[in-house]
Amino acid sequence: MKERAEHPAGDTPERPEGNGACAMGGFLSGKRALIVGVLDRHSLCWGIAESMAREGASLCLTYLNERMRPKVQELAATLPDAWTAPLDLQQDEQIDALVSQVAERWGRLDALVEGAAFARAAHLTGEFLEVDREGFHTAMDVSVYGLIAMSRACRPLLREAGGGAVLTLTYLGSQRVIPNYNIMGVAKAALEASVRYLASDLGPDNIRVNAISSGPVRTVAASGVKGVGGMIGELAGRAPLRRKTEREHVGDAAAFLLSEFARGITGATLFVDNGVHILGI
Repeated sequence: MKERAEHPAGDTPERPEGNGACAMGGFLSGKRALIVGVLDRHSLCWGIAESMAREGASLCLTYLNERMRPKVQELAATLPDAWTAPLDLQQDEQIDALVSQVAERWGRLDALVEGAAFARAAHLTGEFLEVDREGFHTAMDVSVYGLIAMSRACRPLLREAGGGAVLTLTYLGSQRVIPNYNIMGVAKAALEASVRYLASDLGPDNIRVNAISSGPVRTVAASGVKGVGGMIGELAGRAPLRRKTEREHVGDAAAFLLSEFARGITGATLFVDNGVHILGI
């Protein structure tokens, strides 16, 4: 979201409507993107979808299962050129089926956003020491290997487009101990390392791989971390920009990273947290 210094903390400036902006074209006009991780209208991935659609991109949004399908389809219907498809990142056959569907419908892919993450609620409280083997494997499978599997599967379609961009989502808990973040902090650290290795592998194909480290935002995923509500309020008053992170901030930063404006950026983690990451305490 393009903000000006005169906006008071927490205020959100008016944004152009998606349909109008797309009708006029945008810096992602003609681009085709696959977005994994939209749960509802509060999701960071939905913020990314809105920003990309506003700039003219055509989108495919995935949903995890039949329970989630109506919510994602309802959201997709509000965008001018979007469709939906099922995807469980722990099922290789579903990944292959999705990529085949994208290939049949579009023939190429310009951008992949893989923002899905998961950890069992029992492992997001108490001591990190108590995570069991199965819980560790589950968190790493969905939250880390999902990016690797999707990048590999989408590589031919990104090549077909002459190159493109891959983006994932992380959080400061990868670098610092955040109460109750536990196994997700370890998973995000592995995710950020994966971004660097994938950037090295895919660079010769003109495919860039980056991550956005967002400040805490009230989402379904964040609600599983005890105390996140209080953290959001506290950080809004301490952040250098004196405001809380909004999904629109993340969406607009993502649109930039997935565009040709960021063609020289790969293997990077961009902090979109109003400066919280620079604070010592």
